[in-house]
Amino acid sequence: MTHYGDYEVSMPPSDSISALEFSPAPSNFLCAASWDQTVLIWSVEMSGVTTPKISCNVRAPAMDSNQLIRLGVHDAGVRSCHWIKSATFRCLMTESWDKTLKIWDTRSPVPMFNLNLPDRCYATDVLYPMVAVVCASNSIVTYSLDKLSMGSRCVESKLKQQMRCISLFRDMDSVSNGPAGFVVGGIEGRTAVHYLKGASESFAFKCHRSSCLSGYQNIYAVNDVKHHPVYNTLATVGPDGVYSLDCLFASNTKDQPVSKCCINADGHIFAYALGYDWARGHEHYDPKMQPQILLHPCFEVLG
Repeated sequence: MTHYGDYEVSMPPSDSISALEFSPAPSNFLCAASWDQTVLIWSVEMSGVTTPKISCNVRAPAMDSNQLIRLGVHDAGVRSCHWIKSATFRCLMTESWDKTLKIWDTRSPVPMFNLNLPDRCYATDVLYPMVAVVCASNSIVTYSLDKLSMGSRCVESKLKQQMRCISLFRDMDSVSNGPAGFVVGGIEGRTAVHYLKGASESFAFKCHRSSCLSGYQNIYAVNDVKHHPVYNTLATVGPDGVYSLDCLFASNTKDQPVSKCCINADGHIFAYALGYDWARGHEHYDPKMQPQILLHPCFEVLG
């Protein structure tokens, strides 16, 4: 089934979607986490057909036994989780409003590393070996997973207001294709591009804004940012119900905010989630509007 000309994911969550990610290659699974306390996984075919595979509560299911495992705890809410896989180790990384970043061996309840952050964590991204963490103090902290004992580097954002999302991007001109910088999006309807080398080249630009009849602008937050895995081009989504691909293509306005987005490993499918993000308060919540996840072919658009 198509919706807005895109393919609709079958059996979506019953509440707003707070996380959306594709699996690494060569598999093509889509995973969503929702405010209804569930994590859902679908297999995705290139034709747009989706098949539900796993549904579980928010813990760590052991896939071989279908049992839930308690890994460990934070002293405040956990903002995000990332599975880290390298040539020498595998681990789980969690970031929290308790101002810590923890790295876990999933076989032990004691974290391998417990790193202090300057403030509450608002967003995180990983592009091995780099970790970038957005904090409430309007700073971005970066770590090298290969050199955690060397400490962190703190960068002040070019955005003036609270940041909401971050995406690391590759150096396409280097042999290693390692991290070259990151993009952050904030509540002020702007996105900032930060380079790790040549910080003077960093810049910010406006997005997710619309004009009013009075001559003013409606300014919307940037809910999510993602980079294309092949072309390194940028996708952004916002409460205005619009997704933008590489600042060249903007979708038609959807009837709900776009809360999250992701791009699959080979760069052919752009997935985005529709659902109320509470940006306009409880008085604008409509229980008749159900969350949706849609798939958009993007390889040519972002190329």
